Amino acid sequence: MATLNSRVSEELLPFVRQPGQYIGREINQLVRDGDWERADVRVAVAFPDAYTIGMSHLGCQILYWLINHTDGCCAERVFCPWLDAERVMRAKGIELFTWDTRQPVKDADILAISLQYEMAFTNVLMVLDLAGIPLRSAERDDTHPLIIAGGPQADNPEPMAPFLDLIVLGDGETSMAAILDFYREMKASGVPRRDMILEMARRFEWIYAPSLYDVGYRDDGTIARITPTDPTVPSRIERAQTPDFENAPFPVRPIVPFVEVVHDRIAIEIMRGCPQRCRFCHAGYTKRPLRLRSVDRILEMADEMYAATGMNELGLLSLSTADYPDLTDLAARANERMAPRGVNISFPSLRVDKMLGKIPWMANSVRKGGLTIAVEAANDDMRAAIRKHVTDGDLLDGVREAFEAGWRRVKLYYMAGFPGERSEDIDAIVDLSRKVSEVRRSIGKGPALVTVSVGWLVPKPYTPFQWAAQPRAEYFHDVRRQLAARLATFQRRGKKGPLRIKTHSVERSILEGVFARGDRRLADVVEHAYRGGARFDGWDECFNASLWSAAFDACSVDPDFYAHRERDPDEVFPWDHLHGGAPNDYLRKQYDDVFLKIGLKPVSLDQSPADALPRTDRTEYVPLVVG
Repeated sequence: MATLNSRVSEELLPFVRQPGQYIGREINQLVRDGDWERADVRVAVAFPDAYTIGMSHLGCQILYWLINHTDGCCAERVFCPWLDAERVMRAKGIELFTWDTRQPVKDADILAISLQYEMAFTNVLMVLDLAGIPLRSAERDDTHPLIIAGGPQADNPEPMAPFLDLIVLGDGETSMAAILDFYREMKASGVPRRDMILEMARRFEWIYAPSLYDVGYRDDGTIARITPTDPTVPSRIERAQTPDFENAPFPVRPIVPFVEVVHDRIAIEIMRGCPQRCRFCHAGYTKRPLRLRSVDRILEMADEMYAATGMNELGLLSLSTADYPDLTDLAARANERMAPRGVNISFPSLRVDKMLGKIPWMANSVRKGGLTIAVEAANDDMRAAIRKHVTDGDLLDGVREAFEAGWRRVKLYYMAGFPGERSEDIDAIVDLSRKVSEVRRSIGKGPALVTVSVGWLVPKPYTPFQWAAQPRAEYFHDVRRQLAARLATFQRRGKKGPLRIKTHSVERSILEGVFARGDRRLADVVEHAYRGGARFDGWDECFNASLWSAAFDACSVDPDFYAHRERDPDEVFPWDHLHGGAPNDYLRKQYDDVFLKIGLKPVSLDQSPADALPRTDRTEYVPLVVG
């Protein structure tokens, strides 16, 4: 009888595009033949997206490294097969396999799933389905692995609650190490699977077992209460913290993919958390407290990772790299070591303030690519309202120094849809971006090529905007038209200027808004959409809004209730039993301050955000006037 390994080689790989993404055995792979069979605890670490995305995810690499450096434990990687591979696997009955040595995913003790993004929810079901694991937790038995999820979406996992056995809130390093030890103890004692779920929920304050909690609803559809069904489990789940970030497990010999992936680089997390707390940013409020790695440790890791990979880019990663207190020293010393090796140093997540002016000389590395800056809002008062502590002057001074240092291209990220947003805030996106381009003329060169990326606000849990109504699709489409009209006023007929404007998918952003603050009643919608063909919803070529519309209709669920409704200040949120960050009273004060910063009154119970605007401005808010 053919083994799963041979079936993948003979019946799958010859019939798919880019088979190199399925073959495993990459440089620095930790698992060898026989490791899986000999292990006391076998973990399938799943990233529910394509290999080209998942191999760039640092969190999964950390877990893979940690587990495989724990005695008696083995971790293998799992990704979602692309659509062509899924078709072949279903047609030929090939079950989902691990990448390292092609083991059946269903034979794992633990299937650890990273929940990074709302638009990967259907891919989680794809992983379970292809592996032959029942989608619903209630339908599984002792023959199935424990399904444990973590990551940013674990902060509000409720739309996925019926599909998951356990959810880890917070950091993965300390929590995974504790789970491995406890699971091995329970497995050796013959504890049944369902009892394991209860025992873990009792033992660890950061583990949430959705099946052990009951949600009650009011007549208006809002949540009345969230209570444990077992008195021995906590009523509130706390966050796991990695106390020794300096010496936390880290993959200093990362796997080198055989095919091109999204971020093909040495990636080092230099800081966890962010001191800025921009009011729209979920990570800024939940990744507290701020933790740092020392310059010496970072450079030690960089040397080891370069020796193990030979990669030509070093990414110094954090939510706000410019806020790393020793960035000047780190950049200078890293450049001194890496430039002779031909390694470029990249600084993602640059803050738009005077620190940007220091980046060009700090990053005097091998090549000058594009400079990426998150501006978020184009007027100073709106930036103050969302707590982005920068000004136009900071931005223009910073890019001038960048252009003098040799940069030629800039990508600017903005968002639209903030509460209290005005028509002039949209025009200013084009106006400010044009000024950035023209700054390069001031140093005697041509205008810089500026790519403007405009995303749509998705109100997130644990942020001041968790109460806000997301604007409707019509508003965002009006913003698109206004941007195009404003851009046309600066361009000569038939010729492209130095500005390019790109916008996100409106329908997908609305769907993201539904699930970001959704509850477990949405699980039926997710499953219906999946069974209808929804896959890879974060990919433009795969997203199909009509599948989701049909799913909402079939399940009698109104998406507007989740996306476009202003929340009562005292409303019980689906995540209120999960301790994710700052207290709600603090966040509510921050939300009211948004309106005060732009001279508007705070939203009250009987108002929408548009109602808070002065009467003369209301027609410019919904919808925006184009032209």
